[in-house]
Amino acid sequence: MIFFDKFNNNNPQLTYFFYFCTMEQKEDKLKEVISHAKEYGYVFPSSEIYDGLAATYDYGQLGSELKNNIKTYWWKSMTQMHENIVGIDSAIFMHPTTWKASGHVDAFNDPLIDNKDSKKRYRADVLIEEHIEKIRQKINKEVEKASKKFGEAFDKAQFLATNPNVLRNSQKITEIEDRMRTTLENNDLEGVQQLIIDLEIVCPISGSKNWTEVRQFNLMFSTELGSVAGDAATIYLRPETAQGIFVNFLNVQKSGRMKIPFGIAQIGKAFRNEIVARQFIFRMREFEQMEMQFFVRPGEEMKWYEYWKETRVKWHKALGLGDDAYRLHDHIKLAHYANAACDIEFDFPMGFKELEGIHSRTDFDLKQHEEFSGKKLQFFDPELNESYVPYVVETSVGLDRMFLAVLSNSLNTEKLEDGSERVVLSLPAALAPYKVAIMPLTRKDGLPEKAREIFDTLKYDFQCQYDEKDSPGKRYRRQDAIGTPFCVMVDHETMENNTVTVRDRDTMQQVRIAISELHTLIDEKVNLRNLLQNL
Repeated sequence: MIFFDKFNNNNPQLTYFFYFCTMEQKEDKLKEVISHAKEYGYVFPSSEIYDGLAATYDYGQLGSELKNNIKTYWWKSMTQMHENIVGIDSAIFMHPTTWKASGHVDAFNDPLIDNKDSKKRYRADVLIEEHIEKIRQKINKEVEKASKKFGEAFDKAQFLATNPNVLRNSQKITEIEDRMRTTLENNDLEGVQQLIIDLEIVCPISGSKNWTEVRQFNLMFSTELGSVAGDAATIYLRPETAQGIFVNFLNVQKSGRMKIPFGIAQIGKAFRNEIVARQFIFRMREFEQMEMQFFVRPGEEMKWYEYWKETRVKWHKALGLGDDAYRLHDHIKLAHYANAACDIEFDFPMGFKELEGIHSRTDFDLKQHEEFSGKKLQFFDPELNESYVPYVVETSVGLDRMFLAVLSNSLNTEKLEDGSERVVLSLPAALAPYKVAIMPLTRKDGLPEKAREIFDTLKYDFQCQYDEKDSPGKRYRRQDAIGTPFCVMVDHETMENNTVTVRDRDTMQQVRIAISELHTLIDEKVNLRNLLQNL
């Protein structure tokens, strides 16, 4: 990477070479995650016996458990931990005027560009953002180099404000972002293409700059309602779950006697006809969202916007995946409904990408639905003695992306003291599909029966697995690979004094405890309460 730092400004071919090497390393990590997910029952290619369907996946027996545990963590953190937030489950099919009012029919587009040599299609804005990210990484390398050189005396803030290389690259980022923002806001597709050309952005596959023009592509799936085809029967698969909340605003407010500020949460499927869907489950055409719309007084939206930014970052970091794995990124271009927006980005195997969005949506959605439906969607505020259309602050996290973040961050290969290696999936214990594996040392002498007895005692509170196949060492490795926090070994001593050996996944340490103490030991580590108490 020294050569890259030295020559990349003057040698586009060398820049491409080192960029390709870096991308190859990231792709190797992603391939490892994909392979592990399939081998151990987390994620399968959809319709695989028919050679699959692009950008669609099925969650296996362990994947569905992990996914449900993530949902539960989010749902409880929203509805159980906040007395002014309630949940709903709205229909996927909605009246087609819903999407006209929301702006999706006219404005739900992605700017796409093709490389003529590789025949690959890309989102133009993403190509530019990835170029910006490469410049940002140069800044980070300058900081790391200076930090090592000066040690404890290093002043990062002063370095960022005075170092010529940092200032030059920071200026480049500002200029690119300003130009990108202007072209996108004005829907200047020729300007977007020219920006890609001026930045000499190359195709990651072919390494060439042979680009087509930029075109807009609407992402909504349409279908026919009923037995008669035609425009009158056209409806859409929802591209987001938020509109189901907005059209039910008054229903929830009145039936729940909700007072401003209050929130409505929802978990549900959404569908987008992504042309450039790739990178495993990060970007799919059928995906699941966990969204919450928080209704506030006009003028107070920025206070709550900052509150939810801080709250959601805290929710993510409570999982213990590493504070450095997250960063906040303000939107370069605001959506038509927003007056402020940022992303919580996560360091995926592909680099930092959007994990969750926090948006101040103003009163756009409710006012649009008022206009198109002819119904009043207002709240009477007894403290102000007036009615108004509330403003909305949205938190929206992709469940599949959350799944990928947890899975990829937890998968590690560890070198052990004896020189051997183990593959371990160090999932947050509260999210792990199985909390404990019960193992008889042998299949005789009454040990299986005793193990079954323990299994039947614990299964009411914990998802358990009974495992008696192979040697104890192989069974431990198998449970490490699927992420089970505890293994309980039932041996001959168990038959004498009702004690068992408990092995911890993360430390591999084993302790001998009484069977009567098992429930408490397991619960202390795997109970979801441990996460919720940190919020």
